[in-house]
Amino acid sequence: MGVEMGLWRADGEKLTRITPTAIGLEAHLESYIESDPAMLGEPLLIVGRQVPTAHGGFIDLLAIDENAAVHVIELKRDKTPRDVTAQTLDYGSWVAALGRAEVISIFATYRPGIALEEAFVEQFGGTLPEEVNAAQFFKIVAASVDAATERIVRFLNEDFGIPINVVFFRHFHDNGSAYLARTWLVEHDAQSITPTGAIRKTKSREPWNGQDWYVSFGDSPDGRQWTDGMKYGFISGGGDKWFSRTLKNLTPGSRVFACIPKVGYVGVGTVLGSAKRFDETTVLHDGSEAALIALPLTGTYRHDGDRDDDVAEWAVPVEWTHAVPREQGFWKPGMFANQNTATKLRNQFTIDQVSEAFRLDD
Repeated sequence: MGVEMGLWRADGEKLTRITPTAIGLEAHLESYIESDPAMLGEPLLIVGRQVPTAHGGFIDLLAIDENAAVHVIELKRDKTPRDVTAQTLDYGSWVAALGRAEVISIFATYRPGIALEEAFVEQFGGTLPEEVNAAQFFKIVAASVDAATERIVRFLNEDFGIPINVVFFRHFHDNGSAYLARTWLVEHDAQSITPTGAIRKTKSREPWNGQDWYVSFGDSPDGRQWTDGMKYGFISGGGDKWFSRTLKNLTPGSRVFACIPKVGYVGVGTVLGSAKRFDETTVLHDGSEAALIALPLTGTYRHDGDRDDDVAEWAVPVEWTHAVPREQGFWKPGMFANQNTATKLRNQFTIDQVSEAFRLDD
């Protein structure tokens, strides 16, 4: 059943129907959506326009949402019912194979000079998820479609759970003003749509280089102090098994990027030894090996009940390539942060930004 949108002007008790017009609408819709993608019903970040595919076609608009799922936006224009649905799904099959790096590359072509990670923070207020393009959504944008297109889209959406829909826009003119009205073919709830068969793919994450780790150094006035870690060469965590267990994944030769939460990155260095209880850890100090617990430490590294290994503070000796005081911590929107004490650092944007700020390549 066709979708009908009506608009009336209320003049006192009199209603005057405003007749829609499609003249020029579809020619401008692509630019309208690009300037304000939220008109499609949810916050979106456009990552590409007229994106060339490997099969010779061009996707009208490509976008990501706050979960980094990719949205294929295709305008009907003068395509036939078979063409518009088949083309949208064909583009979707190509998009589904894109990894995080390819999406970042498409955005770099679309908006040179700004990183996707930065644009994502600006649009959504959060860090770009590690998983990019783990799911896809397909939107056909039109002023109207025929009954055959409606049947095909409803069949795919309602019977097979494929997240494809038609977004209708109608153009109204009244007393010199222009209006757009929007509705959906299939009832739309952006928060509840879950694509059937959306498989979490490893390629949707950046590959790990096998070397770099993010380390959260929980500096606090009444606990561990970064001044100690920087001076004596160590990272640590404890008070609960959750905080110390990931340190045990670090191996000699690994490179760590130390970050103080809500401050920024303060050091990059090489792991010298395996994780041990803080009171059993030794570090290189003034050219010789020294027990960490015997050094004149500023911070406090004891916890109630820390005779239990799961409660104790654990430490890893590190040789800092570059380290700065807390006050000089480096941070840029879009950089990686995590609640784990140590986790694999896959975010190339963060590695590049810290490397440049700390002049690691020099």
